[in-house]
Amino acid sequence: MSSVVAVLLLLAGLSEAAGRILPLVARRPGVSRRFAVGLLLTGGLVEGAVLALWPLTAWTLAELLLTSPPPGDGLAWTPGLLAPLALAAVLAFPWLGPLLHLLLFVGVGAGLAAPLAAAAGLGWWGAAGCVAVAGTGLGVAVEGVRRLVGRIGTPGAPEVAA
Repeated sequence: MSSVVAVLLLLAGLSEAAGRILPLVARRPGVSRRFAVGLLLTGGLVEGAVLALWPLTAWTLAELLLTSPPPGDGLAWTPGLLAPLALAAVLAFPWLGPLLHLLLFVGVGAGLAAPLAAAAGLGWWGAAGCVAVAGTGLGVAVEGVRRLVGRIGTPGAPEVAA
């Protein structure tokens, strides 16, 4: 992975994390800046890692569909493929609307489908299906982890003294 790709992934991950974490921090007035920055950096690294796994997961799914090993070496992010994702993440934080956010990810996924189709020897629709299933699976897994962490990190209801 080149340094340009790593920086773009980190930028997209930080943008995703900011869209998720900043509204939560705004609702909790007692959160320290240090804690908020720590959450933002941790979330950015996790989101960046998930975005980095998207082409690898799609490639793995494509390998499962083929009867013989695919002719290519695999699919990886390149600056040309990743730049629209980073730009979309910066321009449209998740809090601007889930529908716009979904539309941007569909556009980036469609851009990722063509190189997957060429590398794996699949048709465009098969590659688009692999990209969609990989993106959805990773998104569901991350959302499950977010909810679990949110549930663990949220203090219980205050006890009433009798």
